[in-house]
Amino acid sequence: MERAEPRAVDPTALIPLIRGLYINTRRYPLVVMPSPPGQTQIPPAALIIDIAPARSEGTSLDTEYAAKILQDAYTAWEFDRAPAGVEAAARTEAGKKSPSCVVVKDADTVQGVYWIDRDFDAAKERMEARNDALLTEKAPPPPAAFMSAHRADVVKNKIALVTGGAQGIGEIIARSLAASGALVFIADRNPEGAQALAVQINAREKRTAAIPVAVDVADEASVEALFKTLVTSAGGLDICISNAGVLKAAGVLEQPLEDFALVTAVNYTGFFLIAKHAGVLLRAQHRTAPHWKTDIIQINSKSGLEGSNKNGAYAGGKFGGIGLTESFALELADYNIKVNAICPGNFFEGPLWADPEKGLFVQYFRAGKVPGARHLSDVKAYYETKVPMKRGCTGPDVMRAIYYSIEQEYETGQAVPVTGGQVRLH
Repeated sequence: MERAEPRAVDPTALIPLIRGLYINTRRYPLVVMPSPPGQTQIPPAALIIDIAPARSEGTSLDTEYAAKILQDAYTAWEFDRAPAGVEAAARTEAGKKSPSCVVVKDADTVQGVYWIDRDFDAAKERMEARNDALLTEKAPPPPAAFMSAHRADVVKNKIALVTGGAQGIGEIIARSLAASGALVFIADRNPEGAQALAVQINAREKRTAAIPVAVDVADEASVEALFKTLVTSAGGLDICISNAGVLKAAGVLEQPLEDFALVTAVNYTGFFLIAKHAGVLLRAQHRTAPHWKTDIIQINSKSGLEGSNKNGAYAGGKFGGIGLTESFALELADYNIKVNAICPGNFFEGPLWADPEKGLFVQYFRAGKVPGARHLSDVKAYYETKVPMKRGCTGPDVMRAIYYSIEQEYETGQAVPVTGGQVRLH
């Protein structure tokens, strides 16, 4: 009887497991890059893993079982190559070696060839040259050793996603993360804007620091495609920043249902979809990197902490976002995924407020939210007087809160105000 060939396993189910395996053994983030489809030649120094026992019917994969197979295969490789076995290798982190290429087989069929290195450019160069020389890098100090003066170092070499990253606060976040050493996926409904920003960032950083990708956060198929692109491009994720948002200001007596529905779909449902698919990916990494902490951060708003007159759709969605943050934090803590919200005050200089046609200054002026206002400058001055620090929120203010949320390891489910004292923690 002729033996049927096994069908291909979805590579997105395997790649986060491989990345988690390397994070767990080397204690720092890496990029895992698959060879293009059809390139199945096995390099001589590759770690070969047979996942056939973890594949059930068709292409389904028991990821928990697959994680154990990967861990056992790596341990066996390490035992064979370490001078005095696994324990000696574990004691010599500085000189520890790892295979730079992993080949996943299903019985006799190669399912994927994956290349591992410290950053995107190094992994790509290794893949293109088929360079399977062993990794011998020294691990950096653990996160607990960082001083607050070097807080931005907590994102170095990590893989980050920023939705709504092509403009406004999202652009500032993307630029800042890249400047601090992260690889940033800029996800936006405006792919041209994301592409232009990525080109600028990469030129400034002189490396591949930003990768643009299109997404509609209110469309689950689009979000699924986003995470597939992320995994097949770099192997996994460490920091997910859900920043995409829209605002249409109007009172409850006048607002059309379609405007209310749009704001809710992007600001509330969009956060749910991003957190859902980020959580699935981060849980997969956790199977092979159980001690690695990852972050989902929603860029919420001051309006998520107190009501907003004639802006109920926005405030309602942001209030709901904090409820989701607290709930997701309870659920995902089992996988070492922290979920927090950053609640900026009024970011007066960004397009959300200052756009001459659609900005909040214009919308609030037209909606009559500021009694007696005759010019847009009157609206801005009115809102500045409400801030004890007498100014609007800035990008650096938000980034300090983001770095703090990532650096600290003991808080999850929090909504952190960045409001100049206008709204305070209780």
